Amino acid sequence: MSKLVRGVALSACLLLGLTAATACEPVGATKVQNTVDVPCQFLTYTVETDWFFPAGTPRALVWLQHGFTEENGNWDETARKLAESGYLAMATTMPTADLFGCTVQNIGNNTPWLNNVAAMLAGLGNTGSALGRSYADAASRAGRAGAAMPSKLLMSGHSAGGEAVLYVANRLRTNHASTFAKLKGLVLADPVNSFIGDNTDASLTGLATTSLPIYSLASPPYSCNNNQSGTASLIAKLPGRFHGAQVTSGSHGDIFGASVPDIEVLTCGEPQDKNVAANRTLLLGWFADMESGNHTAAFYPGGSLFDALVVNGTITALP
Repeated sequence: MSKLVRGVALSACLLLGLTAATACEPVGATKVQNTVDVPCQFLTYTVETDWFFPAGTPRALVWLQHGFTEENGNWDETARKLAESGYLAMATTMPTADLFGCTVQNIGNNTPWLNNVAAMLAGLGNTGSALGRSYADAASRAGRAGAAMPSKLLMSGHSAGGEAVLYVANRLRTNHASTFAKLKGLVLADPVNSFIGDNTDASLTGLATTSLPIYSLASPPYSCNNNQSGTASLIAKLPGRFHGAQVTSGSHGDIFGASVPDIEVLTCGEPQDKNVAANRTLLLGWFADMESGNHTAAFYPGGSLFDALVVNGTITALP
């Protein structure tokens, strides 16, 4: 079965709200937990990392970054879906508070830390790099010893993690050109700008000079996404492009599904099954196109799947 057919089949399953036990659900995800080294000033932090391996050769490495007060385990459900669809997913935990500013959100100046995260990801394909060593350890534990890292890179960040992946992507553009060439696209999950600094706007200004696809899966404007601050920046800084979708009755943690933190449910609302399914359907469809360089009309305005979600009131297209 071709990648496109597999992707459409999976999307149909998600839209129908079928569970992981159904026959149309892909299988084969293997989870491994370890760490990856990232310098923080004069120290080296061992960043907790969850790896999710597909059954076969990975289509791309997907870096998944959580947001404020979250952790990598919140990506568990979505990372498994990605691995079941053929991707190698890597979810990292970054501090929310740190004496040296090595945090996911900007609480003063976290750019030196994010510069080091970008340098870590620039190790893609280098077996001697921190990323290469972490991958080799995880691959061995997953029974994939000796398997090469993918040659393509995708990114997704939730909330403040959306700003983090934007900054890292732009840092790859300016300082690690060979790795930026491997980066095929970003999907931001209800991104939120930090209250300090301009990391989001500055990063988008830099990335606007490229053709890199950057889409948002946004919930409606409310306190948990700072009135949709990250998505508003995306729309303003990348005019004339496709920007993604707003989930009509969505909540901030929709991308996580049942893996959403309890505190986020209390403060930001509980994800509804239809909204979780829509988020993952579009994420998988957009990633498939970014990775392959194709344009599958079904996942964009005017296409059958996207428009069906609009007609049933689940999403609207972002302006």
